[in-house]
Amino acid sequence: MQITINDYNLQNLETFTQILKKDESTLINEALELFFQEQQKKLLEKNIEDENALTNLDYDEFWNGVDID
Repeated sequence: MQITINDYNLQNLETFTQILKKDESTLINEALELFFQEQQKKLLEKNIEDENALTNLDYDEFWNGVDID
């Protein structure tokens, strides 16, 4: 695997390794964990919204055409 980091992120990585006293691998892994958690949250929210869009009927729409005697 080859990973390229742009200059801005590389500078921040170097700065935060000194500030937080953590090595580069630890910081990258922590950042990726946060990123993946956020993406999973967004996907779950989108799935819920999509599901609600399919079932989001109001009372009249749901019961339209149903005769109850």
